[in-house]
Amino acid sequence: MTEQQKQGIIESGKDYFRTIIIPAHLKNLNRLSLKSFKINPFLVNYLAAFLCGNTNPDSLAKALVYPRILGTSINTSFGQNIQVFISQLAAVAGTASGIDGIDIEFIDALDGRKKYCQCKAGPETINNDDVATILGHFTHLQNKARLDRLPIQVTDMIVGVLYGEQHELSANYKNIDKTCPVYCGAEFWEHLTGDNLFYSRLAKAFGEVVEEDDIDGTHLIAQKIDELAKEIELKGGL
Repeated sequence: MTEQQKQGIIESGKDYFRTIIIPAHLKNLNRLSLKSFKINPFLVNYLAAFLCGNTNPDSLAKALVYPRILGTSINTSFGQNIQVFISQLAAVAGTASGIDGIDIEFIDALDGRKKYCQCKAGPETINNDDVATILGHFTHLQNKARLDRLPIQVTDMIVGVLYGEQHELSANYKNIDKTCPVYCGAEFWEHLTGDNLFYSRLAKAFGEVVEEDDIDGTHLIAQKIDELAKEIELKGGL
């Protein structure tokens, strides 16, 4: 893959965060209120004391906001919208596939063979039913290859997991890997681009979007914590 194509992937990734992830993240932050949380008063008081050394309203608000806005909220948004990024990836890299169940086709930078790849977000993002579906798509492709006399080997049909490490793959992925390769995180991106540092470059680029768009997350989170603290104070605590 050329450096221009690799830069195109990076820019499409930034655009994905700029147009999809960041707006959803800010929307989730802005709409937070006490009624947004299923509060366990035992845990939230403990976490506030553990985090801040006290259980005053500001500390309780932090114990609520930090896990939500820095964890569950954006992880959900990323997973739900990952197909947008995969489509952009295929368009920029010129690897879109017209085969049912295959997201991208590319020449493997490491072995030089054409790969037929179904992309997934992370190392735990498929369930047990997905295993049969994915392998079914690959079986269909293999049958088609025999009819059309295409030189497709079993190892040319792969699952590409966009982030994570091989040892983090769930049992469902490991079941697929018994039949067809599952490339995860840095390994996948190296097979696609030929660059063993590309995974790190792409991850770093996503963080650069915040700086480029001058998003003051510190201020926005502090503002929301202050709002929730006032709610908690009016309620008399949690």
